Amino acid sequence: MSSMTTTAPASPASTTSSPGDTLLDFRGVEMRFPNGTVALHDVDLTVDRGEFVTVVGPSGCGKSTLLRIASGLEHASQGTTDIKTDRIGYVFQDATLLPWRSVEANVELLAELNGRSPAERKRAAQEAIDLVGLSGFEKNLPKQLSGGMKMRASLARSLTLEPELFLFDEPFGALDEITRERLNDELLRLFVEKQFAGLFITHSVSEAVYLSTRVIVMSGRPGSIVETFDVPFPMPRSPEIRFEAEFAKLVGEVSHALREGHH
Repeated sequence: MSSMTTTAPASPASTTSSPGDTLLDFRGVEMRFPNGTVALHDVDLTVDRGEFVTVVGPSGCGKSTLLRIASGLEHASQGTTDIKTDRIGYVFQDATLLPWRSVEANVELLAELNGRSPAERKRAAQEAIDLVGLSGFEKNLPKQLSGGMKMRASLARSLTLEPELFLFDEPFGALDEITRERLNDELLRLFVEKQFAGLFITHSVSEAVYLSTRVIVMSGRPGSIVETFDVPFPMPRSPEIRFEAEFAKLVGEVSHALREGHH
């Protein structure tokens, strides 16, 4: 039987946890769908405030299911899920912007749905838009934005919730390499500045190592954790680290574990 523990959200001025506090704790999590498919098996995973944890694994291994359980969109068939905040941001593979709303109105949406006053959500939206580098595009419609700008707007929308736990489901997978690397840099800057707990899904081992404090490698379905790698490079990180021998060595080790876990 799965369980979920949440605490009331703190006001922006207060602090409910300090670095090292565990915000997400999975113990023996299994996910079996009604058709009999077992997506996850015996997953133990923690994510602390100030940690950026990335999960890599073959397609169909349950990575996205892991995020859906973490967000409360799904409930585990077995095991316990202890989620110690309800200030959760979720960025999907698609930017999921409403085409008839401007950037500003899209970014305000979650704050609007949470019942914040027009003045409060306008302030929060503008701050988030400035943070992700979309200043000057507030009145643009989604059709007027590039793919990278749409993802920035999606990030900004979640930032208005001031999330303690940020979930990312392959948000940059459809972007060209240059845009993807630029958004990786922007996301790292936000992580260093905001110190949220991050759980990120990707198929790119290089992206996983660059962004993370810890990389989790999952097996093929049913997904289970086969290896964990601590990433030793300090934050903030320079983009040039991608060309260093130590970085390439760790990428190779993660890739090897991924291939072995796929057998």
